[in-house]
Amino acid sequence: YDWKNQKLGREVPASMTRRRELPPTASRDELERELEALRRDVQRLQLEHDLLKKANELLKKDLGIDLRLLANREKTLLVDALRQIYALPELLTRLEFARSSYFYHRSLLGLDDQYAKLRQTIVSLFEANRNCYGYRRIHAALTRRGEQVSEKVVRRLMKQEQLIVATVKRRRYTSYQGELDAAPENLVNRDFHAARPNEKWLTDITEFQLPAGKVYLSPIIDCFDGLVVSWSVSTRPDAELVNTMLDAAIETISVSERPV
Repeated sequence: YDWKNQKLGREVPASMTRRRELPPTASRDELERELEALRRDVQRLQLEHDLLKKANELLKKDLGIDLRLLANREKTLLVDALRQIYALPELLTRLEFARSSYFYHRSLLGLDDQYAKLRQTIVSLFEANRNCYGYRRIHAALTRRGEQVSEKVVRRLMKQEQLIVATVKRRRYTSYQGELDAAPENLVNRDFHAARPNEKWLTDITEFQLPAGKVYLSPIIDCFDGLVVSWSVSTRPDAELVNTMLDAAIETISVSERPV
C-alpha cells in the first residue's frame, strides 16, 4: 500500500486485498513425529499384506485368515520366506511366534525329508483324480503301485500339503415342524368313495419344474366323480395358494352341503 500511495497517490482505489492472518503452523518436530508415525503405519500394513500374500502362495490359505492361528511349521515357512525383506524380531512379533520355537522348527525343516518322493506321488495322484480322493483312496492307489506306507503317513502328508477334498453338505428338506396341536380325527379312514357329490373332497399340492422356474398347483377333487372343484396356481407353496383354492371351492356349494 505504501508503494501504491507513492507511485499512484492515495486517491487511486486499491485493488489489493489485505493479507489474512494464517493460523499458527505446527512445529517442525511435531511434523516429523507425525511423518514417522505414518511411516510406521505404512510399514506395518505392508508387512501384513506380504504375510497374507505369502500365506496364500506357500500354504494355500485364504487372504482373510488369522495369521496367529497358523501352525508353528507354517509360521516358520512364512518367516523364512520374508527374512530377506523384514527383520526377524518384527516378523516374530507380528506372528506371535516365540524365537525358540522358530529355530526349533527351522532345524526340523532343515532335515532331509524321507517322504519327499512320496509327497510328489501323492500330489500327482490327488490332482490326477480331480482333487476328489481322500487319504484312504490315495493309500489304496499307492498300494496298487507297490508303495508300502501306512494310512496315517498318507493322511499326515496330505494334511501338510493342504490336499483337502471339498465337500458340500446338503441339508435334507423337510416340511415337518413338530406337533403344533392335537391331530384331527380321522373321519375318512382311507375310504375315498362317495355316494353323492360334495360329500368328500381331496386336495394336495403338486410341484412342476418349468424352464422359467417352479410352479405349484393346488386343486380340490370330488371323490364322487373325480371332478376338479377348484384349483389355484402360484410360484410359492404358501397359505395364500391354499386359501384361494378353498375360497373358490366354498363358493360352488350350497348352504346345506358340508363336504369332508
